[in-house]
Amino acid sequence: MVRRVFFSFHYERDIWRANQVRNSWVTKPDREAAGFLDAAGWEQVRGRGEDAICRWIDSQLEDTSVTAVLIGTETSERRYVLYEIEQSHKRGKGLLGIYIHNLKDNQGQIDNKGQNPFGKLYIDRVYLSDIYLTYDWINDDGYNNFAEWVEKAAQKAGR
Repeated sequence: MVRRVFFSFHYERDIWRANQVRNSWVTKPDREAAGFLDAAGWEQVRGRGEDAICRWIDSQLEDTSVTAVLIGTETSERRYVLYEIEQSHKRGKGLLGIYIHNLKDNQGQIDNKGQNPFGKLYIDRVYLSDIYLTYDWINDDGYNNFAEWVEKAAQKAGR
């Protein structure tokens, strides 16, 4: 089954790495084989102010079943990433984290592993890191396993 996925990440620092994950379907036979559709167009909203960004995030989450948090070095410090996680959890979306620090940027460099942003948020005295799984794109072979991870997150959320 193909799932609509919202990708959450630190735009300025990790766009190059994030696009490698978001565009991984391109080399698959079709989107069905990839197992996901990218539901976001975040480039449109940059620089429009906090309220506009939050409204945009809320609207982008509307037709998705899973949020994939792409975890780079500074992702856990980004307020909009934390907002996206909170809103995804409140709406009952499937959630998963994927460490992307081992992907090379446009300079051919890898980065330092960041903290799990799920560990910064808790609901009813339970940290979200105790609920949602994380993977490493390189070490856990995200190219071949991403669709399975998305499906697992969706099913865990009852979607």
